[in-house]
Amino acid sequence: MRREVLQRFLTNTDETGRFIVKSSVTGITYFVEPLYRGKTPTWGDVNPATKQIEGNYGSKFTGAVMEKESLLKKENGFKNIGYFKGSPFGEIDRRDKEYELKMKNSK
Repeated sequence: MRREVLQRFLTNTDETGRFIVKSSVTGITYFVEPLYRGKTPTWGDVNPATKQIEGNYGSKFTGAVMEKESLLKKENGFKNIGYFKGSPFGEIDRRDKEYELKMKNSK
């Protein structure tokens, strides 16, 4: 993977929700990137005079990225890219056990 992709992946984790998990068993590093496929929520401050919402706070700190902004792409050097709903930790555990078994069987 290119160094600039790694640096970009770890930037603004509060806003993007991206994080990295490294297995202490297999040594494999898993990159997690929550995707947001819905519409960015509209929220902000209500102007008492106009009753309109002002400020665009819904586009920041969503804890996820839009699919078009995803860094987890083959062209960025990622392999075995998977999409699933819910917590990523169950899938990370499943994959890690699979890799551990492959490593034991190859010896």
